[in-house]
Amino acid sequence: MNLDQRLENVAVLGAGGKMGSGISWLLAKEMITLKRKPENRDRAYTLTLIDVASEPLEGVRSYLQMQAKKYVQKKTDLVKALYPEIDSTEQLESQFIRDVTALIRPATQLKDAANALLIFEAIVEKLDVKVAVFKELQSRCSSQTYFFSNTSSIPIKELDTRANLGGRIIGFHFYNPPAVQRLVELIIPEKIVPELPELSRELAKRLGKIVIPSNDVAGFIGNGHFTRDGLHGISEAQHLAKTMGFVPAIYIMNRVSQEFLIRPMGIFQLIDYVGLDVFQSILNIMNPYFPDEHLHSDLIDELVSRGIKGGQYADGSQKNGFLQYDHGKIVGIYDIEKRDYIAQDEGDWRTKADEFIGPLPEGHAPWKNLIKHPEKEAHLRAYFSHLAKMETPGAQLAVAYLKRSREIGLQLISGGVANSKEDVNGVLMNGFFHLYGPINDFV
Repeated sequence: MNLDQRLENVAVLGAGGKMGSGISWLLAKEMITLKRKPENRDRAYTLTLIDVASEPLEGVRSYLQMQAKKYVQKKTDLVKALYPEIDSTEQLESQFIRDVTALIRPATQLKDAANALLIFEAIVEKLDVKVAVFKELQSRCSSQTYFFSNTSSIPIKELDTRANLGGRIIGFHFYNPPAVQRLVELIIPEKIVPELPELSRELAKRLGKIVIPSNDVAGFIGNGHFTRDGLHGISEAQHLAKTMGFVPAIYIMNRVSQEFLIRPMGIFQLIDYVGLDVFQSILNIMNPYFPDEHLHSDLIDELVSRGIKGGQYADGSQKNGFLQYDHGKIVGIYDIEKRDYIAQDEGDWRTKADEFIGPLPEGHAPWKNLIKHPEKEAHLRAYFSHLAKMETPGAQLAVAYLKRSREIGLQLISGGVANSKEDVNGVLMNGFFHLYGPINDFV
């Protein structure tokens, strides 16, 4: 059975979530493309969207219709090629939305995925929950069904073995949000149906994704680096907090990791974006596999226990975590002693923190200014050369961060997680939008 045949009947688990809804849109778009081929006009295509309640499924229906409308507006020529009989853009938009909507079969029971030939799992990142779901699917689905897990940290072999899937599962880790992010981390376990890896690569190509392989080790490349990188930022902040206080310490490390390292987000903003509870869950999954590293944070545990979790609202806006946000802008920092947020313009603590950090290195430019810079590599080399020569606290913290980031990247290779430095650098640059990979010779 080829990929075209399998795409006639697909299911997405956790479809109401941000990841699940994005995956659903990518699949819907490809399924419509297939259905509009003359030889497929009489074939039935079904996209079963499964979640624990009906309410989030109504949300994903609206999301898919909105994405379909935007797609027609942005890719009018591509959609017109699918509907040569329609001349009006308005009619084209209406028909495309109707066809996408017609694919959808909302459901709240796993039994509704019984006939699916491809099943994409994007549920909560908890091993026991995923295993229970896959066990039920294994008992209900055909022996021909293939499973794609969006897990970002759980070894695929664990899911396969515990749910008795017979090598019919692969790690297909989309990055958030799937409709925008181009990276897919492909995790191929040792035991796998021979055709599944190539079928997965073909699917990723059709969905417009860049594929980077990661070996089947907990955390894979992306979270293998991110968690350790985050723990370094947390550790440095806790050390600074002993003399400067918690709020200035979080501010300093967030600013250093963003501005001095020229990243799109500071480390605490990134943890907020992912979610402190998700960060905690990933650490809990990874820690048993790396007993010598102690991949754990008491600070994260404390904040999560207080309900400080970060993450996003349904509309994509940022929830408060380490940092407080107003329309996406950072306006405050959580004070662990006062159990409340301290505004960045409250008092003179921010001025003192900036004085402690010191000036930015010569040649500094914000991340957004360098994304498409024609001489980005040369600019970065000159910039980091200046950074390495500075003796200010901010520069020293930045250099230590760069060295730790490189160390983590090399560890992923020596530990058998990544096959090459190109794969490590590729994940960080494509999945996290870094301007440069962690394995470099800048300092």
